[in-house]
Amino acid sequence: MTKKQKAIYIMEELEKLYPETPIPLDHTDSYTLLIAVLLSAQCTDARVNTVTPALFKLANNPFDMVKLEISEIQAIIRPCGLSPKKAKAIWELSGILIEKYKGEVPASFDLLEELPGVGHKTASVVMSQSFGFPAFPVDTHIHRLLTRWGITSGKNVEETERDAKALFPEERWNKLHLQIIFYGRSHSPARSPKREIDYITETIGTAKAKKELV
Repeated sequence: MTKKQKAIYIMEELEKLYPETPIPLDHTDSYTLLIAVLLSAQCTDARVNTVTPALFKLANNPFDMVKLEISEIQAIIRPCGLSPKKAKAIWELSGILIEKYKGEVPASFDLLEELPGVGHKTASVVMSQSFGFPAFPVDTHIHRLLTRWGITSGKNVEETERDAKALFPEERWNKLHLQIIFYGRSHSPARSPKREIDYITETIGTAKAKKELV
C-alpha cells in the first residue's frame, strides 16, 4: 500500500470512528485555550482539565492573571509538572498580551511563538482551534502513530509534521490531528498495543509496528 493509499484509509477510518472532534482541553476563549495548551506540555489533558478551573476562577484573562503572584499560579498548576517554568511563562506572556496586543491573543503563528512558553505545537493548536487556520500540531500520539503507520520515518516532530502536511489535504488537518490523538488514546497505547483493538496498525502498519502488537 502506498503512502497516499494509507492516507486515504486513515482518513476514512478515523472519520467513521470520530465524526465529531471536541477539543480535549476545557476552555472558553483563545486565552484560556492558550494557557491550557501551555500547561499540557508533558502532562495529560485530563490532568490539565482538573487544574484549570481553579486557575481560571481567579484569572481567565491576562489582566487578572498579571495581578496574581507567580507563586500563586505555581501552587495551582503544580500537578501539571514543570510548574516553576510554566507559571513564569503564563505570568510573563499575560503581560506581553496586555502591553502589545491590548489583552488579545494574536492570530499569528510567528507572534504566538514569540511568547514565553509557547512553542510551535502550542501555537499550532491555538491557530487551528481558536482561529480556524490550517495547522497540523504534532504531539507524542501523532508522532508515534504516523511512524507506526509508515507515514513518516519519525526522526522528530518537525519531520512528522512536514510529512503529514504533504500527504493529507489541508482542509482535513485541523480535524484529523485530533482524530489521530483520539485513536492513539483509545486504540493504540504506547505500550502493548493489542492487535484486535489497534486495527489500523494491524492493517497498514510497518513490519516493526505489527510485531509490537500483542
